[in-house]
Amino acid sequence: MSEGRAATEKLRAELQGLGVTTAYELGDDATLSVWIGLVVQYRDGFYRWQEGAVKRRHLGTDPVGCAIRVARRYTELQADIPDWWGDLAKELRGDSAGDYP
Repeated sequence: MSEGRAATEKLRAELQGLGVTTAYELGDDATLSVWIGLVVQYRDGFYRWQEGAVKRRHLGTDPVGCAIRVARRYTELQADIPDWWGDLAKELRGDSAGDYP
């Protein structure tokens, strides 16, 4: 198992423990999509996430602390879901997309 995949799995498990169940791996073993535009990537010993122009990073040895920060931002974003999101998700992925970003 690659270092990126192990770090990503740890972060995803921590996020699920905090109630963020919509995060999914994008297929490169190092990137999680958490919510609309909120993506976390493990690279060079750091978790790096970007939301629009805002970039953050957190030590890769602390998935718990990173999960807390990402979950906090996820909660803030959930409070203001764009009106277009539901229609776009259904159009692109069908009704089975459900709550996934």
